[in-house]
Amino acid sequence: MSEKDNIEKLMSDKGMQFRKFSISKMETRANEDGQESLLIEGEPVVFNSETELFAMDKNSYCEVIDAKAFDECDMTDVILNQNHCGRVYARTRNNSLKLGVKDDGLHMSAELWADDEGHKELYRDIKRGNMDKMSFAFTVAEDEYESTESGGVIKHLRTIKKIDHLYDVSVVDIPAYDSTSISARKAFDAESERREAESRAAESRKRALKLKIQIRKELMK
Repeated sequence: MSEKDNIEKLMSDKGMQFRKFSISKMETRANEDGQESLLIEGEPVVFNSETELFAMDKNSYCEVIDAKAFDECDMTDVILNQNHCGRVYARTRNNSLKLGVKDDGLHMSAELWADDEGHKELYRDIKRGNMDKMSFAFTVAEDEYESTESGGVIKHLRTIKKIDHLYDVSVVDIPAYDSTSISARKAFDAESERREAESRAAESRKRALKLKIQIRKELMK
């Protein structure tokens, strides 16, 4: 297992989830000091837009992020890096990475330095399309689930109501495994296990109540 795989597994085991998005804009401009800087922009999160994360065995697993999901989110020190590991290219703490919550979603912009060979290399890889995706890592504080059936397909919809912490936005290549799908499946599996546990508990209570009624009837004879 590679270093990247190990880091993504560790992050996933800690409850972090990953979602993909694309870089929407790239440009070169002069910064306040007159030096050339490289700007990348994207929209990591689109609010109230239902997205199918994966499908399996006539089940469709979808997700939507509520427009108020970031109201209490900790974004005090978010970093921009590559493949969720390695060098930090920008961060919110020094304003080289900027995040903004707007009506339609969460927007990001990152300023890279043209006089830094590592920054130039990342920018060139993005511009050439060698790395054309981004991902972000976060933890969820509150979510809701509902299931509906149509045409023989069961749709499981997860609504993320509150995001607790945003850790990073990351430029990614083709991942060794689909971290978005894996973390999403873990969330749906956890909800399924919770519902099954509740169902078993409810059945257990019914059996206990039925037994109690039978015993009471026997005692009243």
